[in-house]
Amino acid sequence: MKTEFLTLDAIEAFDRDGYIVIENLLNAEETELFGTIARRDHTLAAARTSRADGEGGSVDLVVENELPPDSIYSAIVQAEPLVSAMESLLGDEVYHYHHKMILKEPRVGGAWTWHQDYGYWYNNGCLLPDMASCMFAVDRATRENGCLQVLRGSHRMGRIDHVKRGDQTGADMERVSAALERMELVHVEMTPGSAVLFHGNTLHRSDQNRSENPRWAFICCYNTRSNSPYKTGRHPLYSPMMRVPAAEVASIGRLHLQSLLVEN
Repeated sequence: MKTEFLTLDAIEAFDRDGYIVIENLLNAEETELFGTIARRDHTLAAARTSRADGEGGSVDLVVENELPPDSIYSAIVQAEPLVSAMESLLGDEVYHYHHKMILKEPRVGGAWTWHQDYGYWYNNGCLLPDMASCMFAVDRATRENGCLQVLRGSHRMGRIDHVKRGDQTGADMERVSAALERMELVHVEMTPGSAVLFHGNTLHRSDQNRSENPRWAFICCYNTRSNSPYKTGRHPLYSPMMRVPAAEVASIGRLHLQSLLVEN
């Protein structure tokens, strides 16, 4: 994994825009291992669930609160450069809130409605929006296959009311529509291994995948220690994280892939 990618300019951009894109955060070997493992992982495949998007499609995803031992997923979530970057951006020690894989298959992958992550997590007992996510592109993310879209600077709006839309929960569209008139809509197109870090209040969505290419994405979600939920909810309370050196991500991935090949 790339190290020392969080420059002063990047921190200022995150504070101003609510997101930053890091090209090739994973190196070529890590990216290849990650994609191969994800598609060979029977446990991941068995855990897939589907959520209607309210637009005639559905999204497949896998959400996990626990970090599986000896896995590339855990290595990436706990990678020292990424954890340290999140702590610099949020100004506090962070912990693993949960992680998920979004699986948009060609022509059938559904949309995610406009929402803020804190719009969900607020009801889990998190008092503050001191939370952020890192989305890695497992496949190339383009407009055609439903890449992430963000409203630049929308994290400064504060938390917006959220309502059910299909099987998803989305932000109040009256306020979103007003924001779309005043803020820049950005399509976050990325190559495999690149990542976007975004604030818990940043408005984002994605379209259905109408292309012939899949779009899988891996999302690491972090909360701050001081913002540990005041009540038990869907995702965990604070517990300290391990730190995985950047140089060990690939070696852990190689062992993970070997274990999958033995199982097969």
